[in-house]
Amino acid sequence: MLARFRLPLLALATAIALPTLASAQDKGDKPGKGDDKSSIAKGHQQDKDDDAQAGWVKAPVMEQASITHHVATTHAGPMKYTATAGTLTIRDDDAKPIASVFYVAYTADGVKDYKRRPVTFFYNGGPGSSTLWLHMGSFAPERVQTANPEYIKPAPYAFGPNPETLLDKSDLVFVDAIGTGWSRALGDKKDKDFWGVDQDADGFARAIMRYVTKNARWMSPKVIFGESYGTTRTGALTYLLQDRGMALNGAVILSSILNYGIRQPGFDQIYINYLPSFAATAWYHHKLANPPADVATVVEQAKQWASGPYAAALAQGSALDPQTRAQIAQQMSALTGLSPQFILDANLRVDLARFQKELLRDQRLTVGRYDSRYTGVDADAAGERPEYDASDTAISGAFIASFNDYVQRQLNYRTDMPYRVSAYGTDGFKWDWTHDAPGGGRGKQSAPDVAVDISAAMRTNPYLHLLSLNGYYDMATPFFGTEYDLHHMGLQPAQAQNIAFRYYPSGHMAYLNPDALRAMHRDLSASHEEFRVKGSFQVGIEAFLHFLESMV
Repeated sequence: MLARFRLPLLALATAIALPTLASAQDKGDKPGKGDDKSSIAKGHQQDKDDDAQAGWVKAPVMEQASITHHVATTHAGPMKYTATAGTLTIRDDDAKPIASVFYVAYTADGVKDYKRRPVTFFYNGGPGSSTLWLHMGSFAPERVQTANPEYIKPAPYAFGPNPETLLDKSDLVFVDAIGTGWSRALGDKKDKDFWGVDQDADGFARAIMRYVTKNARWMSPKVIFGESYGTTRTGALTYLLQDRGMALNGAVILSSILNYGIRQPGFDQIYINYLPSFAATAWYHHKLANPPADVATVVEQAKQWASGPYAAALAQGSALDPQTRAQIAQQMSALTGLSPQFILDANLRVDLARFQKELLRDQRLTVGRYDSRYTGVDADAAGERPEYDASDTAISGAFIASFNDYVQRQLNYRTDMPYRVSAYGTDGFKWDWTHDAPGGGRGKQSAPDVAVDISAAMRTNPYLHLLSLNGYYDMATPFFGTEYDLHHMGLQPAQAQNIAFRYYPSGHMAYLNPDALRAMHRDLSASHEEFRVKGSFQVGIEAFLHFLESMV
Protein backbone atom coordinates (compact mmCIF):
# COMPACT_ATOMS: atom_id res chain seq x y z
CA MET A 1 0.00 0.00 0.00
CA LEU A 2 2.83 2.41 0.86
CA ALA A 3 4.63 1.89 -2.46
CA ARG A 4 1.43 2.79 -4.27
CA PHE A 5 1.49 6.34 -2.81
CA ARG A 6 5.23 6.97 -2.82
CA LEU A 7 5.39 8.95 -6.06
CA PRO A 8 2.33 11.10 -5.38
CA LEU A 9 3.63 12.00 -1.88
CA LEU A 10 7.00 12.93 -3.33
CA ALA A 11 5.30 15.13 -5.89
CA LEU A 12 3.30 16.81 -3.11
CA ALA A 13 6.45 17.47 -1.05
CA THR A 14 8.14 18.97 -4.08
CA ALA A 15 5.18 21.21 -4.73
CA ILE A 16 5.32 22.54 -1.13
CA ALA A 17 9.10 23.04 -1.12
CA LEU A 18 9.52 24.75 -4.46
CA PRO A 19 7.71 28.03 -3.66
CA THR A 20 9.92 28.52 -0.59
CA LEU A 21 13.03 27.92 -2.67
CA ALA A 22 11.78 30.29 -5.33
CA SER A 23 11.15 32.98 -2.72
CA ALA A 24 14.74 32.76 -1.51
CA GLN A 25 16.06 32.95 -5.05
CA ASP A 26 13.99 36.09 -5.67
CA LYS A 27 16.01 37.85 -2.98
CA GLY A 28 19.25 36.71 -4.62
CA ASP A 29 19.66 36.11 -8.34
CA LYS A 30 15.96 36.91 -8.90
CA PRO A 31 15.26 34.51 -11.81
CA GLY A 32 12.11 35.30 -13.81
CA LYS A 33 8.83 34.17 -12.33
CA GLY A 34 7.99 32.35 -15.56
CA ASP A 35 11.09 30.19 -15.18
CA ASP A 36 10.04 29.03 -11.68
CA LYS A 37 6.49 28.24 -12.80
CA SER A 38 7.83 26.41 -15.81
CA SER A 39 10.13 24.27 -13.63
CA ILE A 40 7.27 23.41 -11.29
CA ALA A 41 5.01 22.52 -14.20
CA LYS A 42 7.71 20.34 -15.73
CA GLY A 43 8.20 18.57 -12.43
CA HIS A 44 4.49 17.88 -12.11
CA GLN A 45 4.33 16.64 -15.70
CA GLN A 46 7.28 14.32 -15.16
CA ASP A 47 5.56 12.85 -12.11
CA LYS A 48 2.44 12.29 -14.16
CA ASP A 49 4.45 10.70 -16.95
CA ASP A 50 6.18 8.42 -14.45
CA ASP A 51 2.85 7.39 -12.94
CA ALA A 52 1.38 6.72 -16.37
CA GLN A 53 4.44 4.70 -17.39
CA ALA A 54 4.24 2.64 -14.20
CA GLY A 55 0.55 1.94 -14.82
CA TRP A 56 0.87 1.22 -18.52
CA VAL A 57 -0.50 -2.27 -19.21
CA LYS A 58 1.51 -3.83 -22.02
CA ALA A 59 1.19 -7.09 -23.85
CA PRO A 60 3.15 -9.91 -22.19
CA VAL A 61 6.36 -11.11 -23.77
CA MET A 62 6.06 -14.45 -21.96
CA GLU A 63 3.16 -16.52 -23.26
CA GLN A 64 0.13 -16.66 -20.98
CA ALA A 65 -2.76 -19.11 -20.79
CA SER A 66 -5.96 -19.49 -18.82
CA ILE A 67 -7.11 -23.11 -19.08
CA THR A 68 -10.67 -24.14 -18.23
CA HIS A 69 -12.70 -27.30 -18.75
CA HIS A 70 -16.23 -27.55 -20.09
CA VAL A 71 -18.83 -29.77 -21.73
CA ALA A 72 -20.19 -28.81 -25.17
CA THR A 73 -23.56 -29.59 -26.70
CA THR A 74 -22.78 -31.02 -30.16
CA HIS A 75 -24.45 -33.04 -32.89
CA ALA A 76 -22.45 -35.99 -31.61
CA GLY A 77 -23.84 -35.52 -28.08
CA PRO A 78 -22.20 -34.04 -24.94
CA MET A 79 -18.49 -33.53 -25.47
CA LYS A 80 -15.80 -32.67 -22.93
CA TYR A 81 -13.33 -30.06 -24.08
CA THR A 82 -10.59 -27.74 -22.87
CA ALA A 83 -10.67 -23.99 -23.53
CA THR A 84 -7.40 -22.10 -23.60
CA ALA A 85 -7.46 -18.30 -23.65
CA GLY A 86 -3.97 -16.91 -23.94
CA THR A 87 -1.18 -15.40 -25.97
CA LEU A 88 1.33 -16.64 -28.51
CA THR A 89 4.66 -14.84 -28.75
CA ILE A 90 5.77 -14.68 -32.34
CA ARG A 91 9.40 -14.02 -33.22
CA ASP A 92 11.40 -12.85 -36.20
CA ASP A 93 13.91 -15.08 -37.96
CA ASP A 94 16.50 -14.24 -35.29
CA ALA A 95 14.09 -15.37 -32.54
CA LYS A 96 13.47 -11.81 -31.33
CA PRO A 97 9.93 -11.34 -29.95
CA ILE A 98 7.92 -9.10 -32.29
CA ALA A 99 4.28 -9.54 -31.19
CA SER A 100 1.97 -11.07 -28.61
CA VAL A 101 -1.04 -12.65 -30.33
CA PHE A 102 -4.24 -13.34 -28.38
CA TYR A 103 -6.18 -16.52 -29.15
CA VAL A 104 -8.85 -18.78 -27.74
CA ALA A 105 -8.55 -22.50 -28.52
CA TYR A 106 -11.13 -25.22 -28.01
CA THR A 107 -9.72 -28.75 -28.03
CA ALA A 108 -11.58 -32.02 -27.54
CA ASP A 109 -10.60 -34.08 -24.53
CA GLY A 110 -9.61 -37.73 -24.77
CA VAL A 111 -8.49 -37.69 -28.41
CA LYS A 112 -6.42 -40.82 -29.03
CA ASP A 113 -5.19 -40.13 -32.55
CA TYR A 114 -4.25 -36.47 -33.04
CA LYS A 115 -3.26 -37.30 -36.63
CA ARG A 116 -6.94 -37.71 -37.45
CA ARG A 117 -8.11 -34.69 -35.45
CA PRO A 118 -8.13 -31.52 -37.59
CA VAL A 119 -7.37 -28.09 -36.19
CA THR A 120 -9.10 -25.08 -37.77
CA PHE A 121 -7.90 -21.48 -37.39
CA PHE A 122 -10.54 -18.71 -37.54
CA TYR A 123 -10.16 -14.97 -38.05
CA ASN A 124 -12.24 -11.98 -39.12
CA GLY A 125 -11.14 -9.25 -41.48
CA GLY A 126 -11.62 -5.51 -41.71
CA PRO A 127 -8.75 -5.08 -42.31
CA GLY A 128 -8.31 -4.04 -38.72
CA SER A 129 -11.03 -6.14 -37.07
CA SER A 130 -10.71 -8.48 -34.14
CA THR A 131 -12.13 -12.00 -34.40
CA LEU A 132 -14.86 -11.33 -31.85
CA TRP A 133 -17.58 -11.74 -34.53
CA LEU A 134 -16.73 -15.25 -35.70
CA HIS A 135 -15.88 -16.26 -32.15
CA MET A 136 -19.19 -15.13 -30.68
CA GLY A 137 -21.43 -15.99 -33.61
CA SER A 138 -20.31 -19.04 -35.56
CA PHE A 139 -18.82 -22.38 -34.50
CA ALA A 140 -17.46 -21.97 -30.96
CA PRO A 141 -19.12 -24.08 -28.22
CA GLU A 142 -21.00 -20.98 -26.96
CA ARG A 143 -22.53 -18.23 -29.08
CA VAL A 144 -24.83 -15.21 -29.12
CA GLN A 145 -28.34 -16.48 -29.81
CA THR A 146 -29.60 -14.63 -32.90
CA ALA A 147 -32.87 -14.67 -34.82
CA ASN A 148 -33.43 -14.01 -38.49
CA PRO A 149 -33.07 -11.03 -38.94
CA GLU A 150 -33.56 -8.97 -35.80
CA TYR A 151 -32.43 -5.90 -33.91
CA ILE A 152 -31.08 -7.38 -30.71
CA LYS A 153 -32.40 -5.69 -27.56
CA PRO A 154 -29.97 -4.26 -24.96
CA ALA A 155 -28.58 -6.39 -22.12
CA PRO A 156 -29.08 -8.95 -20.79
CA TYR A 157 -28.34 -10.85 -23.99
CA ALA A 158 -29.14 -14.44 -24.89
CA PHE A 159 -25.81 -16.24 -24.89
CA GLY A 160 -25.32 -19.95 -24.41
CA PRO A 161 -24.59 -23.42 -25.81
CA ASN A 162 -24.16 -23.69 -29.56
CA PRO A 163 -25.42 -27.03 -30.96
CA GLU A 164 -23.85 -26.10 -34.30
CA THR A 165 -20.34 -25.94 -32.88
CA LEU A 166 -17.76 -27.48 -35.17
CA LEU A 167 -15.98 -28.96 -32.18
CA ASP A 168 -17.54 -32.33 -33.02
CA LYS A 169 -15.32 -32.44 -36.12
CA SER A 170 -12.30 -30.23 -35.44
CA ASP A 171 -10.37 -28.39 -32.76
CA LEU A 172 -10.96 -24.65 -33.09
CA VAL A 173 -8.56 -21.72 -32.66
CA PHE A 174 -9.81 -18.11 -32.88
CA VAL A 175 -7.00 -15.59 -33.47
CA ASP A 176 -7.01 -11.77 -33.18
CA ALA A 177 -4.99 -9.75 -35.70
CA ILE A 178 -2.08 -7.75 -34.29
CA GLY A 179 -3.28 -4.34 -33.15
CA THR A 180 -6.78 -5.68 -32.47
CA GLY A 181 -8.33 -7.54 -29.55
CA TRP A 182 -5.54 -8.17 -27.06
CA SER A 183 -2.90 -8.76 -29.74
CA ARG A 184 -0.09 -6.19 -29.68
CA ALA A 185 3.38 -5.61 -31.11
CA LEU A 186 6.38 -6.13 -28.81
CA GLY A 187 9.77 -4.49 -28.35
CA ASP A 188 10.71 -1.93 -30.97
CA LYS A 189 7.89 -3.14 -33.23
CA LYS A 190 4.71 -1.10 -33.50
CA ASP A 191 1.22 -2.34 -34.32
CA LYS A 192 1.37 -0.38 -37.57
CA ASP A 193 4.31 -2.55 -38.66
CA PHE A 194 1.76 -5.35 -39.14
CA TRP A 195 -0.90 -3.26 -40.88
CA GLY A 196 -0.54 -4.29 -44.49
CA VAL A 197 -1.44 -7.19 -46.78
CA ASP A 198 1.93 -8.91 -46.62
CA GLN A 199 2.88 -7.75 -43.10
CA ASP A 200 -0.44 -9.07 -41.72
CA ALA A 201 -0.12 -12.39 -43.54
CA ASP A 202 3.41 -12.83 -42.20
CA GLY A 203 2.22 -12.22 -38.63
CA PHE A 204 -0.61 -14.74 -38.97
CA ALA A 205 1.67 -17.33 -40.57
CA ARG A 206 4.05 -17.04 -37.63
CA ALA A 207 1.19 -17.24 -35.12
CA ILE A 208 -0.32 -20.34 -36.73
CA MET A 209 3.04 -22.05 -36.95
CA ARG A 210 3.77 -21.13 -33.34
CA TYR A 211 0.48 -22.65 -32.15
CA VAL A 212 1.08 -25.82 -34.15
CA THR A 213 4.62 -26.12 -32.79
CA LYS A 214 3.68 -25.32 -29.19
CA ASN A 215 0.87 -27.88 -29.18
CA ALA A 216 2.64 -30.53 -31.30
CA ARG A 217 0.02 -30.50 -34.06
CA TRP A 218 2.26 -30.68 -37.12
CA MET A 219 0.82 -34.06 -38.11
CA SER A 220 -2.82 -32.99 -37.69
CA PRO A 221 -4.91 -31.93 -40.71
CA LYS A 222 -4.91 -28.13 -40.82
CA VAL A 223 -7.62 -25.78 -42.09
CA ILE A 224 -7.84 -21.98 -42.17
CA PHE A 225 -11.18 -20.13 -42.08
CA GLY A 226 -11.39 -16.43 -42.95
CA GLU A 227 -14.32 -14.04 -43.16
CA SER A 228 -14.47 -10.81 -45.24
CA TYR A 229 -10.94 -9.31 -45.44
CA GLY A 230 -10.02 -12.51 -43.63
CA THR A 231 -10.54 -14.19 -47.02
CA THR A 232 -7.89 -11.88 -48.48
CA ARG A 233 -5.63 -12.99 -45.65
CA THR A 234 -6.54 -16.62 -46.35
CA GLY A 235 -5.59 -16.22 -49.98
CA ALA A 236 -2.15 -14.96 -49.03
CA LEU A 237 -1.75 -17.57 -46.28
CA THR A 238 -2.54 -20.58 -48.49
CA TYR A 239 0.66 -19.93 -50.40
CA LEU A 240 2.75 -18.34 -47.64
CA LEU A 241 2.29 -21.20 -45.17
CA GLN A 242 2.97 -23.75 -47.85
CA ASP A 243 6.09 -21.86 -48.92
CA ARG A 244 7.29 -22.07 -45.31
CA GLY A 245 6.72 -25.80 -45.07
CA MET A 246 3.14 -26.06 -43.78
CA ALA A 247 0.92 -27.49 -46.51
CA LEU A 248 -2.75 -26.97 -45.69
CA ASN A 249 -5.48 -29.55 -46.11
CA GLY A 250 -8.20 -26.99 -46.65
CA ALA A 251 -9.23 -23.36 -46.68
CA VAL A 252 -12.70 -21.91 -46.09
CA ILE A 253 -13.61 -18.42 -47.28
CA LEU A 254 -16.82 -16.80 -46.03
CA SER A 255 -18.08 -13.57 -47.66
CA SER A 256 -15.03 -13.11 -49.80
CA ILE A 257 -13.06 -10.22 -51.25
CA LEU A 258 -10.08 -11.59 -53.15
CA ASN A 259 -9.37 -8.92 -55.76
CA TYR A 260 -9.38 -5.27 -54.74
CA GLY A 261 -8.23 -4.19 -58.19
CA ILE A 262 -11.74 -4.73 -59.48
CA ARG A 263 -12.95 -1.81 -57.37
CA GLN A 264 -10.83 0.77 -59.12
CA PRO A 265 -12.75 3.45 -61.07
CA GLY A 266 -13.35 2.71 -64.72
CA PHE A 267 -13.93 -1.05 -64.39
CA ASP A 268 -17.48 -2.26 -65.10
CA GLN A 269 -17.10 -5.75 -63.60
CA ILE A 270 -18.05 -4.47 -60.14
CA TYR A 271 -21.52 -3.51 -61.43
CA ILE A 272 -21.93 -6.94 -63.00
CA ASN A 273 -20.86 -8.56 -59.73
CA TYR A 274 -23.45 -6.64 -57.71
CA LEU A 275 -26.43 -7.28 -59.98
CA PRO A 276 -27.42 -10.72 -58.55
CA SER A 277 -27.14 -9.34 -54.98
CA PHE A 278 -29.40 -6.42 -55.97
CA ALA A 279 -31.90 -8.91 -57.39
CA ALA A 280 -31.87 -11.07 -54.25
CA THR A 281 -32.45 -7.99 -52.09
CA ALA A 282 -35.31 -6.73 -54.26
CA TRP A 283 -36.89 -10.20 -54.12
CA TYR A 284 -36.64 -10.30 -50.31
CA HIS A 285 -38.27 -6.86 -49.91
CA HIS A 286 -41.07 -7.66 -52.39
CA LYS A 287 -40.00 -5.06 -54.95
CA LEU A 288 -40.24 -7.31 -58.02
CA ALA A 289 -43.34 -7.25 -60.22
CA ASN A 290 -43.16 -10.95 -61.10
CA PRO A 291 -41.10 -12.62 -58.38
CA PRO A 292 -40.16 -16.30 -58.64
CA ALA A 293 -40.92 -18.65 -55.78
CA ASP A 294 -37.45 -18.63 -54.21
CA VAL A 295 -34.35 -16.47 -54.01
CA ALA A 296 -32.12 -19.04 -55.74
CA THR A 297 -34.23 -18.77 -58.89
CA VAL A 298 -34.09 -14.98 -59.10
CA VAL A 299 -30.34 -15.10 -58.41
CA GLU A 300 -29.79 -17.53 -61.28
CA GLN A 301 -31.84 -15.34 -63.62
CA ALA A 302 -29.84 -12.29 -62.58
CA LYS A 303 -26.50 -14.08 -63.05
CA GLN A 304 -27.40 -15.13 -66.58
CA TRP A 305 -28.58 -11.64 -67.53
CA ALA A 306 -25.67 -9.85 -65.83
CA SER A 307 -23.01 -11.95 -67.55
CA GLY A 308 -24.82 -11.73 -70.91
CA PRO A 309 -26.82 -8.69 -72.12
CA TYR A 310 -25.78 -6.43 -69.24
CA ALA A 311 -22.05 -7.13 -69.58
CA ALA A 312 -22.25 -6.66 -73.36
CA ALA A 313 -24.03 -3.33 -72.95
CA LEU A 314 -21.57 -1.97 -70.38
CA ALA A 315 -18.65 -3.04 -72.55
CA GLN A 316 -19.80 -0.57 -75.23
CA GLY A 317 -19.55 2.37 -72.87
CA SER A 318 -20.74 5.65 -74.38
CA ALA A 319 -21.04 3.96 -77.80
CA LEU A 320 -24.17 2.09 -76.65
CA ASP A 321 -27.12 3.17 -78.80
CA PRO A 322 -30.14 4.82 -77.09
CA GLN A 323 -32.59 2.04 -77.95
CA THR A 324 -30.44 -0.70 -76.43
CA ARG A 325 -29.74 1.55 -73.45
CA ALA A 326 -33.47 1.90 -72.79
CA GLN A 327 -34.02 -1.86 -73.17
CA ILE A 328 -31.24 -2.66 -70.71
CA ALA A 329 -32.73 -0.17 -68.21
CA GLN A 330 -36.13 -1.86 -68.47
CA GLN A 331 -34.65 -5.33 -68.02
CA MET A 332 -32.50 -4.19 -65.10
CA SER A 333 -35.53 -2.58 -63.48
CA ALA A 334 -37.43 -5.88 -63.64
CA LEU A 335 -34.57 -7.62 -61.80
CA THR A 336 -33.66 -4.97 -59.22
CA GLY A 337 -36.88 -3.11 -58.39
CA LEU A 338 -35.33 0.26 -59.32
CA SER A 339 -37.11 2.51 -61.77
CA PRO A 340 -35.86 2.56 -65.38
CA GLN A 341 -35.35 6.32 -65.15
CA PHE A 342 -33.17 6.00 -62.05
CA ILE A 343 -31.08 3.37 -63.84
CA LEU A 344 -30.75 5.56 -66.92
CA ASP A 345 -29.78 8.57 -64.79
CA ALA A 346 -27.00 6.40 -63.29
CA ASN A 347 -25.76 5.43 -66.78
CA LEU A 348 -26.82 1.83 -66.12
CA ARG A 349 -24.21 1.70 -63.33
CA VAL A 350 -25.84 1.84 -59.90
CA ASP A 351 -23.39 2.16 -57.01
CA LEU A 352 -24.08 0.15 -53.89
CA ALA A 353 -24.82 3.13 -51.64
CA ARG A 354 -27.34 4.48 -54.13
CA PHE A 355 -29.09 1.12 -54.31
CA GLN A 356 -29.26 0.92 -50.51
CA LYS A 357 -30.91 4.32 -50.37
CA GLU A 358 -33.16 4.05 -53.41
CA LEU A 359 -34.78 0.60 -53.20
CA LEU A 360 -37.09 1.40 -50.26
CA ARG A 361 -37.05 5.17 -50.51
CA ASP A 362 -40.84 5.21 -50.92
CA GLN A 363 -41.05 3.70 -47.42
CA ARG A 364 -38.36 6.06 -46.03
CA LEU A 365 -36.17 3.02 -45.35
CA THR A 366 -32.62 2.03 -46.27
CA VAL A 367 -31.26 -1.50 -46.65
CA GLY A 368 -28.16 -2.82 -44.89
CA ARG A 369 -24.75 -3.32 -46.44
CA TYR A 370 -23.57 -6.35 -44.50
CA ASP A 371 -27.05 -7.86 -44.68
CA SER A 372 -29.63 -6.27 -46.95
CA ARG A 373 -32.54 -7.91 -45.12
CA TYR A 374 -32.06 -5.32 -42.36
CA THR A 375 -33.63 -1.89 -42.81
CA GLY A 376 -32.76 1.49 -41.30
CA VAL A 377 -34.41 4.88 -40.99
CA ASP A 378 -32.49 8.03 -42.00
CA ALA A 379 -33.35 11.51 -40.82
CA ASP A 380 -33.22 12.61 -44.46
CA ALA A 381 -35.12 10.43 -46.93
CA ALA A 382 -33.90 12.53 -49.86
CA GLY A 383 -30.19 11.77 -49.45
CA GLU A 384 -28.02 9.75 -51.80
CA ARG A 385 -26.58 7.21 -49.34
CA PRO A 386 -27.58 5.67 -45.98
CA GLU A 387 -26.51 7.47 -42.83
CA TYR A 388 -25.52 4.14 -41.19
CA ASP A 389 -25.51 0.42 -41.82
CA ALA A 390 -28.57 -1.05 -40.11
CA SER A 391 -27.16 -4.59 -40.30
CA ASP A 392 -24.10 -3.46 -38.30
CA THR A 393 -25.76 -1.51 -35.50
CA ALA A 394 -28.40 -4.22 -35.03
CA ILE A 395 -26.02 -6.76 -33.50
CA SER A 396 -22.84 -5.03 -32.31
CA GLY A 397 -23.89 -4.40 -28.71
CA ALA A 398 -24.82 -8.03 -28.10
CA PHE A 399 -21.58 -9.41 -29.53
CA ILE A 400 -19.26 -7.01 -27.71
CA ALA A 401 -20.98 -7.33 -24.33
CA SER A 402 -21.27 -11.12 -24.57
CA PHE A 403 -17.57 -11.50 -25.36
CA ASN A 404 -16.45 -9.33 -22.47
CA ASP A 405 -18.66 -11.22 -20.04
CA TYR A 406 -17.81 -14.67 -21.41
CA VAL A 407 -14.04 -14.28 -21.50
CA GLN A 408 -13.96 -13.17 -17.85
CA ARG A 409 -16.61 -15.34 -16.26
CA GLN A 410 -16.21 -18.60 -18.18
CA LEU A 411 -12.70 -18.51 -19.64
CA ASN A 412 -11.25 -16.79 -16.56
CA TYR A 413 -9.01 -14.55 -18.67
CA ARG A 414 -8.38 -11.15 -17.09
CA THR A 415 -6.25 -8.22 -18.15
CA ASP A 416 -6.41 -4.45 -17.69
CA MET A 417 -5.51 -3.98 -21.34
CA PRO A 418 -8.51 -2.69 -23.32
CA TYR A 419 -9.92 -5.07 -25.91
CA ARG A 420 -9.84 -3.42 -29.34
CA VAL A 421 -12.86 -4.56 -31.29
CA SER A 422 -11.29 -2.75 -34.23
CA ALA A 423 -8.07 -0.91 -34.97
CA TYR A 424 -9.98 1.75 -36.88
CA GLY A 425 -9.55 5.13 -35.23
CA THR A 426 -6.36 4.14 -33.40
CA ASP A 427 -3.32 6.35 -33.84
CA GLY A 428 -1.48 5.65 -37.07
CA PHE A 429 -3.93 3.14 -38.52
CA LYS A 430 -3.34 3.02 -42.25
CA TRP A 431 -3.31 -0.15 -44.31
CA ASP A 432 -0.55 -0.92 -46.79
CA TRP A 433 -2.40 -2.40 -49.77
CA THR A 434 0.64 -3.41 -51.80
CA HIS A 435 1.12 -7.14 -52.23
CA ASP A 436 4.01 -9.22 -53.51
CA ALA A 437 2.13 -11.92 -55.41
CA PRO A 438 3.77 -15.29 -56.12
CA GLY A 439 4.28 -17.03 -59.42
CA GLY A 440 4.19 -15.98 -63.04
CA GLY A 441 6.45 -12.98 -62.60
CA ARG A 442 3.52 -10.83 -61.50
CA GLY A 443 5.52 -9.07 -58.82
CA LYS A 444 4.25 -6.19 -56.70
CA GLN A 445 0.54 -5.36 -56.84
CA SER A 446 -0.74 -1.91 -55.88
CA ALA A 447 -4.18 -3.42 -55.20
CA PRO A 448 -4.11 -7.02 -53.95
CA ASP A 449 -5.46 -9.92 -56.00
CA VAL A 450 -4.85 -12.94 -53.79
CA ALA A 451 -6.63 -15.25 -56.21
CA VAL A 452 -3.13 -15.35 -57.71
CA ASP A 453 -1.83 -16.76 -54.41
CA ILE A 454 -4.61 -19.35 -54.18
CA SER A 455 -3.94 -20.40 -57.75
CA ALA A 456 -0.24 -20.88 -57.02
CA ALA A 457 -1.01 -22.83 -53.84
CA MET A 458 -3.53 -25.14 -55.55
CA ARG A 459 -1.28 -25.77 -58.51
CA THR A 460 1.64 -26.75 -56.28
CA ASN A 461 -0.46 -28.60 -53.70
CA PRO A 462 -3.01 -30.73 -55.61
CA TYR A 463 -4.59 -31.84 -52.33
CA LEU A 464 -5.58 -28.34 -51.19
CA HIS A 465 -9.36 -27.99 -51.05
CA LEU A 466 -11.17 -24.65 -51.06
CA LEU A 467 -14.75 -24.07 -49.93
CA SER A 468 -16.45 -20.75 -50.67
CA LEU A 469 -19.39 -19.87 -48.39
CA ASN A 470 -21.66 -17.04 -49.51
CA GLY A 471 -24.74 -15.13 -48.32
CA TYR A 472 -27.31 -14.08 -50.90
CA TYR A 473 -27.94 -10.82 -49.03
CA ASP A 474 -24.30 -9.88 -48.49
CA MET A 475 -23.86 -6.48 -50.15
CA ALA A 476 -20.35 -5.88 -48.79
CA THR A 477 -18.72 -8.75 -50.71
CA PRO A 478 -21.09 -9.88 -53.51
CA PHE A 479 -21.01 -13.62 -54.15
CA PHE A 480 -20.96 -13.24 -57.94
CA GLY A 481 -17.65 -11.43 -57.61
CA THR A 482 -16.22 -14.38 -55.67
CA GLU A 483 -17.33 -16.74 -58.42
CA TYR A 484 -15.67 -14.52 -61.00
CA ASP A 485 -12.36 -14.42 -59.15
CA LEU A 486 -12.19 -18.15 -58.45
CA HIS A 487 -13.18 -19.02 -62.01
CA HIS A 488 -10.36 -16.87 -63.39
CA MET A 489 -7.41 -18.46 -61.58
CA GLY A 490 -6.14 -20.35 -64.63
CA LEU A 491 -6.53 -23.78 -63.02
CA GLN A 492 -6.68 -27.01 -64.94
CA PRO A 493 -9.82 -29.20 -64.44
CA ALA A 494 -8.02 -31.51 -62.02
CA GLN A 495 -7.28 -28.54 -59.76
CA ALA A 496 -10.54 -26.64 -60.35
CA GLN A 497 -12.59 -29.60 -59.08
CA ASN A 498 -11.10 -28.95 -55.63
CA ILE A 499 -13.21 -25.76 -55.35
CA ALA A 500 -16.81 -25.79 -54.14
CA PHE A 501 -19.43 -23.09 -53.53
CA ARG A 502 -22.29 -23.00 -51.03
CA TYR A 503 -24.98 -20.32 -50.67
CA TYR A 504 -27.24 -19.30 -47.80
CA PRO A 505 -30.30 -17.05 -47.31
CA SER A 506 -28.27 -14.72 -45.12
CA GLY A 507 -25.83 -11.82 -45.27
CA HIS A 508 -22.13 -11.14 -44.73
CA MET A 509 -22.19 -12.80 -41.30
CA ALA A 510 -24.14 -15.74 -42.65
CA TYR A 511 -24.19 -17.45 -39.25
CA LEU A 512 -26.62 -14.83 -37.87
CA ASN A 513 -29.35 -16.81 -39.59
CA PRO A 514 -29.87 -19.95 -37.46
CA ASP A 515 -31.02 -21.94 -40.49
CA ALA A 516 -27.92 -20.88 -42.43
CA LEU A 517 -25.69 -21.81 -39.49
CA ARG A 518 -27.16 -25.31 -39.43
CA ALA A 519 -26.57 -25.64 -43.16
CA MET A 520 -23.02 -24.35 -42.79
CA HIS A 521 -22.33 -26.94 -40.11
CA ARG A 522 -23.57 -29.69 -42.43
CA ASP A 523 -21.47 -28.36 -45.29
CA LEU A 524 -18.35 -28.24 -43.16
CA SER A 525 -18.64 -31.48 -41.27
CA ALA A 526 -20.89 -34.15 -42.82
CA SER A 527 -18.97 -37.10 -44.18
CA HIS A 528 -19.35 -38.40 -47.70
CA GLU A 529 -18.25 -41.87 -48.64
CA GLU A 530 -17.24 -40.93 -52.20
CA PHE A 531 -14.49 -38.59 -51.07
CA ARG A 532 -11.11 -39.87 -52.14
CA VAL A 533 -7.98 -38.62 -50.46
CA LYS A 534 -5.76 -38.48 -53.53
CA GLY A 535 -7.33 -35.43 -55.08
CA SER A 536 -10.76 -36.51 -56.35
CA PHE A 537 -13.13 -33.81 -55.16
CA GLN A 538 -16.76 -33.43 -56.21
CA VAL A 539 -17.98 -29.90 -56.80
CA GLY A 540 -20.98 -29.42 -54.53
CA ILE A 541 -21.58 -30.34 -50.95
CA GLU A 542 -19.03 -33.15 -51.22
CA ALA A 543 -16.38 -30.52 -51.79
CA PHE A 544 -15.52 -30.03 -48.16
CA LEU A 545 -17.77 -32.34 -46.24
CA HIS A 546 -15.49 -35.25 -45.64
CA PHE A 547 -12.01 -33.87 -45.20
CA LEU A 548 -12.62 -32.64 -41.67
CA GLU A 549 -13.13 -36.33 -40.81
CA SER A 550 -10.82 -38.16 -43.16
CA MET A 551 -8.25 -35.88 -44.73
CA VAL A 552 -5.47 -38.16 -43.61
